[in-house]
Order: sequence, then C-alpha cells, then structure tokens
Amino acid sequence: MSESVTAEIFAALNILVLERLDVGKFKFIGQIPKWIKRFCRKKLEPGMEILIPEENFPFVENFLVDAEEYWQSNDEKPLKSGIWSDLDFAGNEFHFEASALLADEKKILLIEMMSDAYLEKQSLIQQARENKLNYQHIIKENQKKEVLIHCIIHDVAGQLSGINCCLALLELESLSDKGKQRLEIGRKQTVQQEKLIREILNAFSTEVKSLESFKDEVETAPDALVAVSDIVQLLTPTFVLNKMHLLLAKDIDTSANWQVVGDKSRLDRILANLVENAFRHSPPNSTVTVNLQQQEEYILVSVEDEGSGVPLEIANTLFQKFTQGQKKSGKSGIGLYFCKITVERWGGKIGFTSRENGGSRFWFRLLKAN
Repeated sequence: MSESVTAEIFAALNILVLERLDVGKFKFIGQIPKWIKRFCRKKLEPGMEILIPEENFPFVENFLVDAEEYWQSNDEKPLKSGIWSDLDFAGNEFHFEASALLADEKKILLIEMMSDAYLEKQSLIQQARENKLNYQHIIKENQKKEVLIHCIIHDVAGQLSGINCCLALLELESLSDKGKQRLEIGRKQTVQQEKLIREILNAFSTEVKSLESFKDEVETAPDALVAVSDIVQLLTPTFVLNKMHLLLAKDIDTSANWQVVGDKSRLDRILANLVENAFRHSPPNSTVTVNLQQQEEYILVSVEDEGSGVPLEIANTLFQKFTQGQKKSGKSGIGLYFCKITVERWGGKIGFTSRENGGSRFWFRLLKAN
C-alpha cells in the first residue's frame, strides 16, 4: 500500500500523522485532517515542519514527555495517551487520543479525534460500571435484610417451640372441657405459625452476609451469667417434655463479673442456638450442661451434650450457612453461621470439640467488658 493511500486512510479516520524530527520538532505526513483548523490558526500544509508545544498544540505537550522515553526504548508496542478533551476556538469540546509508535525506524506521533460512536461506547461502558456498583450495593443491602429476616424468624421459631412444649405439658393437667377446647385452638394456631415460618425460610434461602453493629460500652455490656440463666429457664420445658435434662454447671462463681463485649439480644440468640442444637442431637434421658469459665481476657461459655457427636462429613463446614447434618434436624441451617459471624464480629472465637465419652462440646469465648 502506497504512502498516499495510507495518508488518505488516516485523514478519513480524522487522524493527524506527525513524524518526529527532533525533540519537540515534527513534520506533517500525508493529508491534514480538517479538525486541526479548529485549534490552530496558522495555515498548515503536508510536509510542513512545526514545533510542539510552541505551536498551538497544548493537548500533546504532556504526552510528549512519555513519548520521548518510548521512542528511545525501541518498544514495538504503541504507547497511548488515553483520552483527553480540549476546547476549540468557539468553545466546543472535543475528545482526542495520541499514540506514539515506531514505523520503519521512523518515530511517529498520531493524534486522533474520537468519533461520536466511540465516545458513546465509552459512555455506555462507564454507565455499565456505575450500574454494576449500584447493583453490588443493592445486593449487599438485600443480604443484610435477608439475614435480619432469617434471624428474626429463627428466634420466633425458637419461642414457638417453647410454647408448643408448654401446651403439651398442659395436656397432662386436669383441664375442663372448655380448657381442652382452647388448648386445641392454641395448638392449631402454633401449627399454622410453624408452616408460615418454614415458607418464609424457604423463600429467603439465598446467599447472605451481614455483621450487625453494636456498642462496646461497659454500661450496656451483657452479663453472660444472666443470659445463660435466662436461656436455661426458657428452654427447660422443652427438655422436660422430651425426658431430657438442661442444667447450669454448679461450680460457677456467681459473685464474679461476667460482663462481656457484645449485645444482650444477640448473646441470648447465640446461647439459644447452641442449646437448641444440643437438644436436637441428644437422645432421651441425656443431659445438656451449660458452663461459664473465667479466663485472662475472655469469658468462656460452653454447651456440652451427650449425643452422637458431629458427623465427619460436615465437621469442616459446620459453621457455614445452610449446613445441616444428614438427618437435617435443624431449622434453616443458619443458626451456627449466625453464631460464628456474631462472635467473631465482637472479637471472640467459636468452635467445638468431641467429648471422650461421646457427644459434643460447643464453645465460644468473648472479651471481658472493661
């Protein structure tokens, strides 16, 4: 292809072609695009030599610093300036991109006025990036809402289980015919609530991740002993009905300070999750024991059961969301996951060990409130 044809192609593409003669000194190659007249009052002709930036070409001044290094390096890959904008004499904005390259040992500078189609494409790309960021923000916000819904429903399910057990114990009492009728109505209502809970949990079984905020203040720090005592009292009817025992360890020093870093309502939720988990995996006539221990900077809480232990196939994923054993005796599979992200958010740690005589020991430790 001849140089004249090549020059015509560059001109048709609105590309100005300059050959470097010396530092800052260039010569026009081929035809000169019409847009150059918008930025340079001097009459320009093919083959004419010019000085940059002494001539009216301010938009390439900074790029020439990098271009000089590029031409000295003899790199085969062209060097691009990236898109910039300049105003013409009438105040209209135009966009350009410069390229430095080597061709037949000649040092070439190309200056291209970007077409409307290209600029529209760049605008669409930028809009797509912004939409992606907005989408990611929406996803995160939805995840927070989903976890909140999971936790609320999980708590409601725990309370409902206790209500069912109390209603079952009432059946053993001497009730009048009207009392039995009302008891039956109550049981039907709880069955409907359980169905609703399952439907909601199924609807929101998607990817979730959120860490709730809390205030690390001594005045509002929860008392672990109070929380443990409350949970034992709340869930005891469930254990009694199933011929099981839920006990608070006898050697706990009630005079010690058991305040920990965290939030009272979520600490109750963690304890309820662990105790309910022990209940679901324990046989009749067995005992679940909740204990507290003082450590240097931490308070250790443990829940020990006499069940069959944690199956090996889920041991490594036990605290991940939606993890359940083969029997799937859990509720939504997020109870232990919630415990993990909450305890770790508070600067603590959670885990489990197998007991020598069978069963499991789930534990977590939280920082003492200063």
